[in-house]
Amino acid sequence: MTNAEAQAAQPHAIPSASGGAAYWRRNLYVCLFGSFTTLVAMTLLLPFLPLYVAQLGVETQAGVVQWSGIAFGITFLGAGVMAPIWGKFADRYGRKLILMRASFCMAVMMAAMGLVQDVWQLVALRLLVGLLGGYASGAVVLIATQTPKDRVGWALGTLSTGTLAGSLLGPLIGGALPSLIGLRTTFFLSGAVIFVAFLATCLLIREDVRVVAPKRDPLKREGGDRGGARRGAWSMIPDRRPVLAMLGTATLLTLANMSIEPIITVYVGQLAPGQNVALIAGFVMAASALGSVLAAPRLGRLADRFGAWNVIIGCLAVSAALLIPQAVVTNAWQLVALRFLMGMSLAGLLPSINALIRHSVPDAVTGTMLGYAVSAQYAGQVVGPVVGGFVGGHFGMRPVFLATMVLMVVGALFNWTMKGRVAAS
Repeated sequence: MTNAEAQAAQPHAIPSASGGAAYWRRNLYVCLFGSFTTLVAMTLLLPFLPLYVAQLGVETQAGVVQWSGIAFGITFLGAGVMAPIWGKFADRYGRKLILMRASFCMAVMMAAMGLVQDVWQLVALRLLVGLLGGYASGAVVLIATQTPKDRVGWALGTLSTGTLAGSLLGPLIGGALPSLIGLRTTFFLSGAVIFVAFLATCLLIREDVRVVAPKRDPLKREGGDRGGARRGAWSMIPDRRPVLAMLGTATLLTLANMSIEPIITVYVGQLAPGQNVALIAGFVMAASALGSVLAAPRLGRLADRFGAWNVIIGCLAVSAALLIPQAVVTNAWQLVALRFLMGMSLAGLLPSINALIRHSVPDAVTGTMLGYAVSAQYAGQVVGPVVGGFVGGHFGMRPVFLATMVLMVVGALFNWTMKGRVAAS
């Protein structure tokens, strides 16, 4: 054996899947705090973003609306593109390092937004937040790989409450802070809070490593098997069907959720004419997020006990059933109650999707595959509003709920069929 072959045959270290029983809970709570603070920072500018864009020199109302949409959406575009890449880096260099990088970069970028003098600078920094951030998705990778497998569903469900609560409270905080401390100071404060998450990540998170077999087999290389010499992430997965099914389900989840969001305010206006439509629409949106926050850990525990696939199928079916009465409600408060229940049913999907991916792939490519799952979710966030807006504009508000219901039924049947095929093979 040559020196190069001997080096290739040496074992290498990657983050452990067992996750050290003494540390995995502490890791979870630190990641919960970090996910919450970064999501608050990313969403708190929603209420005052148009004001800030106008302050930066955009004068027309159409221009303010256009630039506000670009500045907000470009972050998620960047995050969706980079998620698989950062996941691959996490597999290769460690998950804690990726979290440190994400939180530090986000702290700097958020603070820098308080210094911009032009709308182009704001858009550029929002893009960099998406490209260089990704704390919440990185936290999913670390918790999925460092938590005992029989607790992964509960841990990911608990972690998702941080992102959900951050998305829920971010706009509320952003609506209150600027009037108290000013627009630019709000960015400085959010950057400081994320820097605290960076310090907690550096000092408190513990990532165990273990020694595993080499990635390349020198004997196969000698025999001319070039595929063995350079094995991609997908080639390392014994059965790709569960992973592909979960990527499709992740897209469907966010597509179904975001197809409703753009029409809620208009729909509420039809249900409650003459009332404070914006306030009631806020209650409708918050009810869904609140239901998810309350239900996510419990449904994650059910996934650990009864299987992630069973929870996914059940949640899709219940969500589909809840969409039917949403299409025929007669007042806005009925819609608030139904969106709360739907938020509870949707809460079980994302943790179960990530848990099933975690159980279906080797440790060495977990980050890469979970990164693809994040990109799949962002794809749904892009397509969902377009689909909802098209159906609502051409056929009315109520058909949007029914069209989304059909998608959820198709998703439930697809997952039920795929589960049977995988079990039979």
